[in-house]
Amino acid sequence: MPRPPKIKADARKIPPSPTDDHAAIDEWIERGMPGLQPLVRRLDAIIRKVIPGLQYAVKWRKAYYGLPDRGWIIELVGYDVSANVVFLGGADFESPPPLGTVGRSRYIKLRTLEEAEAPEVRSWIEQAAQVDGWS
Repeated sequence: MPRPPKIKADARKIPPSPTDDHAAIDEWIERGMPGLQPLVRRLDAIIRKVIPGLQYAVKWRKAYYGLPDRGWIIELVGYDVSANVVFLGGADFESPPPLGTVGRSRYIKLRTLEEAEAPEVRSWIEQAAQVDGWS
């Protein structure tokens, strides 16, 4: 079965520049909505635990997690009442996340720490490391 094409950047959007330093993500979390910080911190910790060798970036008020050979695979966004976890190749997952219909991206909206701990969230994070993302 042929591999799906890599996600190409929108001509108006240049992908973030990757770094191995997690400091930009820490700063982004600190500047976010105070009520969401525990949730965003927990999601960040799960992503880093599940996927070794990550690169990081913050651009457009979003945190990006990527792998050198896969591109940007996860985008984390904090809103007023929820954190969205965008899987940039999520349409290729065995059981794709429920939200999103454009291109290969799929996402979930989380509001509680309990939702972040759900087995399917960990499964989607694991699958994100296995598919090509945005490069």
